[in-house]
Amino acid sequence: MTPDKTPELPAADQKPEREPARGSLIRGLSGKLLVLTVLFVMIAEVFIFVPSIANFRVNWLRQRLAAAQIASLVLEATPDNMISKKLTTELLKNAQSKTIALKRGGTRKLVLDTGENPVIEEHFDLREKNWMKWIWDAFKTLAASDGRIIRVVDTPGFEAGEFIDIVIDEKPLRTAMVAFSFNILRLSIIISLITAALVFIALHGVLVRPMRRLTENMVRYSHDPEDTRRIIEPTGRRDEIGVAEHELAQMQKELAGTLQQKNHLAALGLAVSKVSHDLRNMLATTQLLSDRLGEVDDPTVKRIAPKLLGAIDRAIEFCNHTLRYGKAQEQTPRRSRFALRGLVDEVLESIGPCNTPVKWTVSLASEVTIDADRSQMYRVLLNLCRNAVQAFDTLQPDDRSAVVEIAAHRAQNSTIIEVHDNGPGLPARAREHLFEAFHGSARAGGTGLGLAIAAELVRAHQGDIALVDSPLGACFRIVIPDLVAEVPNARDTSRSA
Repeated sequence: MTPDKTPELPAADQKPEREPARGSLIRGLSGKLLVLTVLFVMIAEVFIFVPSIANFRVNWLRQRLAAAQIASLVLEATPDNMISKKLTTELLKNAQSKTIALKRGGTRKLVLDTGENPVIEEHFDLREKNWMKWIWDAFKTLAASDGRIIRVVDTPGFEAGEFIDIVIDEKPLRTAMVAFSFNILRLSIIISLITAALVFIALHGVLVRPMRRLTENMVRYSHDPEDTRRIIEPTGRRDEIGVAEHELAQMQKELAGTLQQKNHLAALGLAVSKVSHDLRNMLATTQLLSDRLGEVDDPTVKRIAPKLLGAIDRAIEFCNHTLRYGKAQEQTPRRSRFALRGLVDEVLESIGPCNTPVKWTVSLASEVTIDADRSQMYRVLLNLCRNAVQAFDTLQPDDRSAVVEIAAHRAQNSTIIEVHDNGPGLPARAREHLFEAFHGSARAGGTGLGLAIAAELVRAHQGDIALVDSPLGACFRIVIPDLVAEVPNARDTSRSA
């Protein structure tokens, strides 16, 4: 048989790493910022234009009224208040009016008149200082048709009378207002473009370029998250962009570490599967040989043989389970209630000798029971007790006597177990990743798998495992709640009956 080879990916299927996409000027953040700036400046100019056009109209009308008042003074300077028709036409043309009237001393007097007798279509009284009305009148003028005749009334200057009114053609006023509006529009466009350019240059350097750098880095990093060279280098800014760079760098580092750990676990899983395959065959042979121990007529052998066979059976079952699923995925606990003391004694007998003699203390009454999977709880206690024993390997024999205490009691429908040693305790590095594989080991060369396996099995029982504060050594507390059986309700009971 030829060895299996991993097929190489054809060159046509190898996808080249695509470059980060760059948005166009209009669709990109820079273009949107430029358009929004121009839009907001134009909106601001609209709010400026509305009162400005109304004020322009009022000032234009008051200039015509001032010119009409000057014309009336010329008429009053004559001896008999009579002037030639040519001069009358000239004065009215200068005031851009058809008639000029002045009220003084309670009497309204027609000062100048073209004699045309025009039809007045609208009346405006500038003595009413109402800005909303002035704005409305200004837009009515812009919307009016050419040739409209209006009458305008206002108080004359220098208290020269009660009021002065003129009749004028509105077309020159409308033409001047349209020209003023176009001037405002041109000025607004220039201001908006200058403002937008300044804002664009400022925000492009402060926001857009840093955001583009973040985006391009995320795209490049997504192509190969395990490459630590692609992790973004923070610029050291102290604003929100700097915080985003720092958090992105931390996230990328954690993700790269997690992926490396996953690859490590995948390689380890393959190796475990291969080891389990060969180990299962070896254990099967050991099982056949161990069966013959039961035929030996020796009290010690008869006492040890069942425990040895039980341990071999558990090992073979675990190997088969690992090979079946390709990974060490734990089965759902097969729970039953049993006495905890017998399980603890079995765990203590399974622990081999260690470098430092250990004194075992069991504070456990024989009536304490637990509702759990016996095989899985055996593994939990075995891992915790072995970790406690291995903690004394770093101590000198004369430091202090090594003591490991196992205590258990019942409380609130739960079984609480504590494994406490008087060893050196756990360092801070191990406490940060206590129940994580390959991170929570407290000794050199350790993998941390024992605590990780124990935590997984306890959580499968809906229980909890934690490191309890202790003045000396390390103390692990396990809480296993009882399994609450579902009780059928009255309706189901009646149906079954």
